[in-house]
Amino acid sequence: MGKILVNKSHTLTGHNDCIYALVEGGDPRFFYTGSGDGMVVEWDLDNPKDGKLIAKLTHSVYGLGMDAQRNWLIIGHNFEGIHVIDLEENKEIWSLKLTDQAIFDIKVIGDEILVGTGDGVLVLVDIESRAVKKHIKLSSKSIRVMDFARERKHLALGLSDFTIKILDVAQQYQPVTNLNGHQNSVFALGYTPDEKTLISGARDAQLKFWDVQTYEQSANIIAHMFAINYLSFREDGKYLVTCSMDKSIKVWDVQERKLLKVIDKARNAGHGTSINKVIWSSYSQQVIAISDDRTISIWTIESENP
Repeated sequence: MGKILVNKSHTLTGHNDCIYALVEGGDPRFFYTGSGDGMVVEWDLDNPKDGKLIAKLTHSVYGLGMDAQRNWLIIGHNFEGIHVIDLEENKEIWSLKLTDQAIFDIKVIGDEILVGTGDGVLVLVDIESRAVKKHIKLSSKSIRVMDFARERKHLALGLSDFTIKILDVAQQYQPVTNLNGHQNSVFALGYTPDEKTLISGARDAQLKFWDVQTYEQSANIIAHMFAINYLSFREDGKYLVTCSMDKSIKVWDVQERKLLKVIDKARNAGHGTSINKVIWSSYSQQVIAISDDRTISIWTIESENP
């Protein structure tokens, strides 16, 4: 295994409050951030210094979703509902009042928008009719994060009741299994690109590996000092990044399940407060991170033996 080299490419500013939401665009040259002050901003990786304000909402934004097929950005407006922005037209085309709860995550699957709320309800919105299709009550605790395995048609949801729930989307969201093992809220979740493994991270600072064939736990790592807030894979699935309330980003070898690099303030002029989300850009292969310190950092991460 070659040495991992890390360089900070950019620090972006403009948000006036903690940044909570981050999503890659349908055109991955762009990414979108949402913050506690209700601002949603578009950033261009080819010219990252100049963010473009997309929306300014009354309440905070924790969740953003992307409909890549239609090039729509779905904004989760806490205690309200969703706002749908057509990125071609650069304007809001519709909105829907959904909940009086926080909205933590949004996914688009085919012609449905999936919204995970603070009271444990998965709201299915039909895109064609622009109306709520179904409410699925999964828990009395928040749905914090979701990921979808396209081949298997499995939806994984991490909840604040410490569980991970797996639903079969092809079978009208019937439950497949319930994964127990974390000691606290599950904030981070992702299927590996080959969909063989589901990896979860939680407030208990542990990273767990689940074999998707059986959904048996295959490994557990004490990965951070505090809560793991999010995780993201490099496009080829070889590496994984996690971010934490402990103010660090960590780079992992997925196959070896081994820590390769720690990115933090002391070593790399990293963030000084909790890092809330991180994505590994499929456009630039850089890592984008957002933080409570109101800044966005863009990291170039390379291996001597890529």
